[in-house]
Amino acid sequence: MSDAPAIEVAAPMFGWARAASAGCRFRRIAEIDLPFLARVYASTRTEELAPVPWSQAVKDAFLSQQFRAQHVHYQQHYPDADWLIIEHGGTDIGRLYVERWPSQYRIIDIALLPEHRGKGLGQALLRDLLDDAARARKDVSIHVEKFNPAMRLYRRLGFVIEEDKGVYDLMRWRAPAAAAD
Repeated sequence: MSDAPAIEVAAPMFGWARAASAGCRFRRIAEIDLPFLARVYASTRTEELAPVPWSQAVKDAFLSQQFRAQHVHYQQHYPDADWLIIEHGGTDIGRLYVERWPSQYRIIDIALLPEHRGKGLGQALLRDLLDDAARARKDVSIHVEKFNPAMRLYRRLGFVIEEDKGVYDLMRWRAPAAAAD
């Protein structure tokens, strides 16, 4: 858990009732959260690095370097994003980074620690985000690694592959057309 002050970003700010009902709260990231965010990042790469014949120390150093590079890249290319820590039961469990562009919402990253995956929390967060985008009449896009298990969830929620980006697919959820008045 972080010592950063909690900034209430839950249901009142976004209207995210599903996430709030599931016990999730949000707060903006702070410098003190970087070790936690690095741990979340590393947890998403464990399976990928499992067959690599490196020592754990070398893997840890590699993951640390990769996290720092990713963090700098995200901060530079998405300066106006919401950089959020996901909390559950008073414990930091993940991260959600979202940029709200005039044309669409871009999920830069969403990740939960392994022990919190598969419990419906990510689905609640994503459904709330889709509702938020629908109210704004904006699509939602995300780059997803082709073998990411969350791909099934994105498809169930109505995301479709828009473009093959090599290792990633650019997926898009289309906002429902506004009803004619």
